[in-house]
Amino acid sequence: MSPIRVALVDDHPVFRIGMAALLDSLEGVSVVAQAASAAEARAVLGAPEGLDVVVMDLDLGDGSGVELTRDLARDRPDVPVLVMSMHEDDDSVAACLRAGARGYLVKSASPHEVERAVRAVANGELILAPGVVARAVANVLGGSRTAVPFPQLTDREREVLALVAAGLDNTAISRRLSLSTKTVRNYVAGVLAKLSLRDRAAAIVRAREEGLVDDDGSSARAAASR
Repeated sequence: MSPIRVALVDDHPVFRIGMAALLDSLEGVSVVAQAASAAEARAVLGAPEGLDVVVMDLDLGDGSGVELTRDLARDRPDVPVLVMSMHEDDDSVAACLRAGARGYLVKSASPHEVERAVRAVANGELILAPGVVARAVANVLGGSRTAVPFPQLTDREREVLALVAAGLDNTAISRRLSLSTKTVRNYVAGVLAKLSLRDRAAAIVRAREEGLVDDDGSSARAAASR
C-alpha cells in the first residue's frame, strides 16, 4: 500500500520541521514537500508529482492560506487541504471550509489528533478540531438562546475585552478585577492574538460591532459593576 504523501505549508520553520518529523514517524505517511511561503507553495503544489494531503497554515508571510486553499481546491480538487492554525474562531473555520478545506485543526492538537486528521482527510472525510465541533453542537442545542459574543475567548478574556471597550486602561482594569497589571496585559495580548487584532483601538471597534458593549461602553461598565 502506497504511503500518504503530504506537503507542509507553514512559514514558521520550527513548527514545520517538527510537524514533518512527526508525520514522517507515522506508518504509511511521508512528507514529500515543504513550503515556507505562499509563493513557494504555489510552485510546490503546481508540480506534477503526486500529493495526497496538504497541511496548510493560515497566516503566511506573503499571502493567505485561505486564498491558497481556494486556488488549490479549484486547480487540484484531488488534493485535500487540512488547515492547521493557531486560530480557532468560527470566522476562520468558516472561511477555510468555504474555500474548500477538508479539515481544520489548531496547532495545539495532540500527535494522535494530527495523525487521525491526516488519515481522515486523505480518505475523503471532513474533520474538525474538537473545540470547533463542541461550539457547533452547543449552538444547535442552544436553540434560540442568545449567542455569547466571541465564543473563542474565555469568560475572563471577554470581561477584560469589555472593560477595554469601556475605555479603561490596564491599571484601571487591574484594580477593577483585582489582578496584577502584568496579568491584565497578558490577557489583553491574548485577546488581540485570538481575534487577530492589531491594537486596543481595533479591539474596541470589534467589541462594539459584536454587541459585547454599547457604543458608549455602558454595558461593559454595568457588567463590571455586578
